Amino acid sequence: MAKTASLALRIAPATKDALEEAARADKRTVSNYVEKIITEDLEAKGFLPVPVQAAE
Repeated sequence: MAKTASLALRIAPATKDALEEAARADKRTVSNYVEKIITEDLEAKGFLPVPVQAAE
């Protein structure tokens, strides 16, 4: 199992409400949704390598 690091942040209540709604729409927990959008952004900007997808 991969190790994880903890991250705490403060956000406006309206932002939290929107985040919860977006996570629910994506059928994810808020934590998993936040990790997904951060990872996608970091990959798009070249800060993280983009995973190679296996051929089908």
